[in-house]
Amino acid sequence: MTNTLIFVDLASDDPDAAGRFYAQVFGWENDARPRGEYHRMVPGGFFKKSDGTDSEIGNLHLGIFKAANARPHPEPAGVEPRSLSTDGRKPRIWVLIGDDDSADRILGAAASLGAELLWRDHYWAEFNGYNHAFRDPWGNEIVLWGKAGASPEIPESFTRE
Repeated sequence: MTNTLIFVDLASDDPDAAGRFYAQVFGWENDARPRGEYHRMVPGGFFKKSDGTDSEIGNLHLGIFKAANARPHPEPAGVEPRSLSTDGRKPRIWVLIGDDDSADRILGAAASLGAELLWRDHYWAEFNGYNHAFRDPWGNEIVLWGKAGASPEIPESFTRE
């Protein structure tokens, strides 16, 4: 069996607020375990097969950990650094826009909750998708992915690569 990616964690100085943010923006379940220290965001469901039925592959969960004391760790008090990273590039989290949602709704909800819109309306031909991005209030970059389909009609206003 190969090594399996099971979680991606984002840092926050307020995991409770970050959990509420992602629940409102994406509609994910905010599973606080323990509240304010670590929150597991559960998108629910399974990846779909081409016929629309559920596959056996569950959606990846997202964790939000408290930067001041990232758990788990062998040292009960944690270790440095205890602050959010602010300089340079950090990992980006990619989120597939659901068929029953839209980039406009997601970006609007994120901005209304304090996120910074980074860019929008871009088509990436290499992977045939529409992309948009925002930075959450804790500095994490989220890239939205919209399926372009078999014969995409790229709006004139979109940038392209």
